[in-house]
This record gives sequence, C-alpha cells and structure tokens, in this order.
Amino acid sequence: MKKILETERLILRELNIQDAEFMFQLLNSPGWIKYIGNRNIKSIKDAEDYIAKGPLVSYAANGFGLYAIELKESKISIGVCGLLKRDYLEFVDIGFALLTDYEAKGYAYEAAHACINYSKEKLNISSFAAITLPTNNRSIQLLLRLGFLFNKNFIFESTNEELQLYLQSL
Repeated sequence: MKKILETERLILRELNIQDAEFMFQLLNSPGWIKYIGNRNIKSIKDAEDYIAKGPLVSYAANGFGLYAIELKESKISIGVCGLLKRDYLEFVDIGFALLTDYEAKGYAYEAAHACINYSKEKLNISSFAAITLPTNNRSIQLLLRLGFLFNKNFIFESTNEELQLYLQSL
C-alpha cells in the first residue's frame, strides 16, 4: 500500500489487488452505475482484473491513477479519487466516486481538492479536465466548487452519450 497523500480526515493511497472486494462494491453501487456506467464487474475476480488493467497500469505508465480514499481513523475504504489519462481529452481528467453511505459528507471535495493540489505540486500538472453527465448535479456542483468551468457538451462516441466537459487551469 503506497500512501499518496493525507488530509484532515482521509488517506489517499494506491489501489492494489487486495482492494477487489471494496472495488466490487463501488463499481456496482447505484451512483457508479447511474453516473459512470456499468463496467460488468460480476465477481471479485472481475474486480481484481479491473484494478490490474486500470489503476495498476496507470500508475506504471503515467505515475498517477485512481486512488483509494480511506477514512484516516478507521482505515475503511469509502471511494476513489484520482487522475485518468484519456486519449480523447487534452488534459488529465480528475475522477471521483464514493460508496453511497459516505456521500454528502464533504469527503469527495476533501479528496479531490487534495488530489489537485498534490498533482500541481508533486506531478507538475497545471491543467485538469473533468467529464460528467449533464444530469449529475452533485458532481457538477463539486466541480464548480473546485474551480472548474464548463467548457462544452460533447458526444462520447463509444456510448453515444452526451457528456459535459469542465476545465480547470492555473
């Protein structure tokens, strides 16, 4: 477990294969399915493969990726937050998701704000993108609070869904 950063209430750390059960829950949570999409994670083995082919590859290739969000006191994993390099975006994309029981408690803002600051200071990343469904009002409000500005609507070709692009730069 490689700790990336720490906030008042949270630890952000690299995901590993031992997080498969937690990721199985998160990837199948109602919010993930509704706003991010069904990743067809039907077993713990599928979740292990998701971690191995996604975050672990990203850490090696990019030096960043999605990180587990843990409550500092209990060490319970409550969500993910981090950076994604997407071929169709000019800038790295910040992403975040929480288990339902931990939403609306300020954890997503705390994690995303710390992740952005870490990325600026340690990774020399100065511009960020974020994508969301136009109906995901909570994520939109969080992005605006983090200083992102709406850029444009676009159609994501592989799903034919309309998404919104938000940008933040120094």
